[in-house]
Amino acid sequence: MKTMIILNPSSGKEKAEEYAEKIDVTLRNKYKDIQFRTTAKEGDAAAFAAEASVSFFDAVIAMGGDGTINEVINGLADQAHRPKLGIIPLGTVNDFARALHIPLEPYEAISILEHQNLRPVDIGKVNESYFANVLAVGAIAEASYKVSTDQKTKLGPLAYFIEGAKSFLNGNAITISVEHEGGKWEGETFLLLTALTNSVGGFEALAPEADVNDGVFHTFIIKKLSIPKIATLIPSLLKGELAESKDIEYFRSAYLTVASDQEHVVNVDGEEGESLPFCAKVLRGHLDVFVPTKKT
Repeated sequence: MKTMIILNPSSGKEKAEEYAEKIDVTLRNKYKDIQFRTTAKEGDAAAFAAEASVSFFDAVIAMGGDGTINEVINGLADQAHRPKLGIIPLGTVNDFARALHIPLEPYEAISILEHQNLRPVDIGKVNESYFANVLAVGAIAEASYKVSTDQKTKLGPLAYFIEGAKSFLNGNAITISVEHEGGKWEGETFLLLTALTNSVGGFEALAPEADVNDGVFHTFIIKKLSIPKIATLIPSLLKGELAESKDIEYFRSAYLTVASDQEHVVNVDGEEGESLPFCAKVLRGHLDVFVPTKKT
């Protein structure tokens, strides 16, 4: 039995090394071979995860934020052998960990590895890459790229909300067409958001019905609205009732095709992805992830 620990040293600040030592102690009785890999640049986490797959490691433990998790998933997803995945959240938002009820306190997250309790989890494929949480298109999604590291540190998920609010106030809408299992939608929108889980940008009530292995995307299209109407959506968002609003187009589908006559960049798991168009599909139960044991 062997496992690979992939550590992003820029996450978790000076305690990252301490967390790594704790994992080593926790897993020593379960794995004879524990190997550590430390990322130095973008793409390292994906390469290490792919290495673990082709070398038939039994598990990969990813230590970092949502960006690191996304890379690890991309390294594992298209492999014939996919090691079990452990997640130690060290980022700002940690959406994937939230959705799986993995503790956001790193030492607590490490402790769940003792039980080796697994859950099959859906992931999404968008064109030729993979994601765990969300795809987003529109002015609000593009505004998230303006969030600085300092803002993330000081404000956490609220930093994304603030930048998104600014784009709302600017009134920038985009024109898109969306094909899905239920038909086709065309029109102007402030934001198209497709979620695999209930946690998006740290807000866990956005898609309350979304489960990590229900086999579908939960898609919200916020239509072009006046600023007063936009304000009325906030209570619905906070209460998890966004899908019920007449100003929101909501549907569930196992696949999605989105296009536009203009060039727009897709936000993939909070990071800047490729430009439209995109085709996305759900890979149901594609990865086995270590999660807390259910309380009886």
